Amino acid sequence: MTVQSETTEGINLTDDASNKIRALLEQEGRDDLRLRVAVQPGGCSGLRYQLYFDERELDGDVVTDFGGVEVVTDRMSSPYLIGATIDFVDTIEKQGFTIDNPNATGSCACGDSFN
Repeated sequence: MTVQSETTEGINLTDDASNKIRALLEQEGRDDLRLRVAVQPGGCSGLRYQLYFDERELDGDVVTDFGGVEVVTDRMSSPYLIGATIDFVDTIEKQGFTIDNPNATGSCACGDSFN
């Protein structure tokens, strides 16, 4: 007997990440920017994440709205990010965005890339 688990379509964003993105967008003073999350070749393990603000709308983009914070992925990156959760961590040891990706089978020691 096999049990299939449900997968979340698209990216998930924690409240901490959403609040940080909102604060950064307010600092920029622009309401036309979205957080773009992409997967690119590179890094020790073969693939790496890119997170940046973008005003462009590309053909095939997948856009998800999290209470006024829009997260967009291109059609090539989307399959790698199904069910991934973006969080923002602010501790004495670490500060920044983290991505928990159930599709990653491994990562490098530095944590900047995955496969």
